[in-house]
Amino acid sequence: MRVLNRNKKKFWYCLFQESQYTTDADGYMTSDKRNIYSEAAYLLANVSPATGYSQTEQFGNLESYDKVIVTDWMDCPIDENTVLFVDKEPEYNTLGDPMYDYVVRRVAKSLNSISIAVSKVRVS
Repeated sequence: MRVLNRNKKKFWYCLFQESQYTTDADGYMTSDKRNIYSEAAYLLANVSPATGYSQTEQFGNLESYDKVIVTDWMDCPIDENTVLFVDKEPEYNTLGDPMYDYVVRRVAKSLNSISIAVSKVRVS
């Protein structure tokens, strides 16, 4: 399957870098962790409007996803730890954490394309 340029939509992604323990007001480490992500980068790919039966088969028994993103860029760095801005532009909170709207559920690579199942989330 090839991805037509006219069907491509721009979306943004942030790659997971590391988890860091947070500190309290006195500078002591707490047991809470904060995920650190890279700066948002954009990608053009085919983004489906909704899930369907054929897409459920593609990812096996995984049915809890909202959209499928298909790209023919075989070096795509997106994995299951990546967060996405699909329906909005990138925005960040006061700590610099991304306020994303989708997370990656599963990545399926084939010979000529990569399919990415994503789920909508609410980040506050």
